[in-house]
Amino acid sequence: MMPVFAHGELRLYLLALLATGPRHGYEIITELAERFGGTYRPSAGTVYPRLSRLVDDGLVVREEDGRRSTYALTPAGRAELEARAGDLAALEAGIAVTVRDRAAQLREEVRGSARGLRAELAAAAQEERARASSAPGSGADAAGEKSPSGTGRDDSAGARAMADEMLTRFRAELRADLRHAAADGRLGPLTVDTLRTVLDEAGRAVRATL
Repeated sequence: MMPVFAHGELRLYLLALLATGPRHGYEIITELAERFGGTYRPSAGTVYPRLSRLVDDGLVVREEDGRRSTYALTPAGRAELEARAGDLAALEAGIAVTVRDRAAQLREEVRGSARGLRAELAAAAQEERARASSAPGSGADAAGEKSPSGTGRDDSAGARAMADEMLTRFRAELRADLRHAAADGRLGPLTVDTLRTVLDEAGRAVRATL
C-alpha cells in the first residue's frame, strides 16, 4: 500500500491530535488507528521519535505520569497549528480519501483470499469424491452390491461431529480476539465488514462441497 502520510504530515497531525488535550503515546497511536477505521495503525517506532522531535522543537511538552509520559501542546505548538489551519484541512480531506482507498483494497484482498480458500476446499472435496468412487466396493467396482446398512450415516455423523467441534473452537477463539480488540479500542467497522465477507465466502465454499 502507498504511505499514509507524506513528509511532514504526521508531524502536523500529531499536533492536531494533541490540540484537544494531553495524551499518552499509546492513546495517540490508538486514536490514529480509530481515525483510519483500522486500515492503518502506526508503530511505536513511528510515533515516539516524532513526538520527541516535537518536544525538542518546543512545540510539545512531555510530562512523566507514573510509568508513562504524557504529551501536551505548548503555546508555540498551538500557534503553529493555527498558522497551518489550511494545511490541516487539506490533510484531513486527503485522509478521508486514503481511508476509503485502503478499505477498498483490504476488502478486495480479503475476497481474494476467501476465493482461494473456496477453490482449495472444492478441489479437496473433488479429490475425496474421486477416491471414494474408485475405492474397492464402490458403486463403480461392485455394481449391484450395497453398502452395509447405516455405514454412510455413521460416516456422515462422524464428519458432522468433527465439523461442529471445529466451528465451536473457531467461534470461541475469534470471540476472544474480538473482545480483546474491543477492550483496546481496536475494533472498528472494517473488522466487521471483513468478518462478514470472509464468513460469506467460507459459507459458499463449504456448501460447494456438500
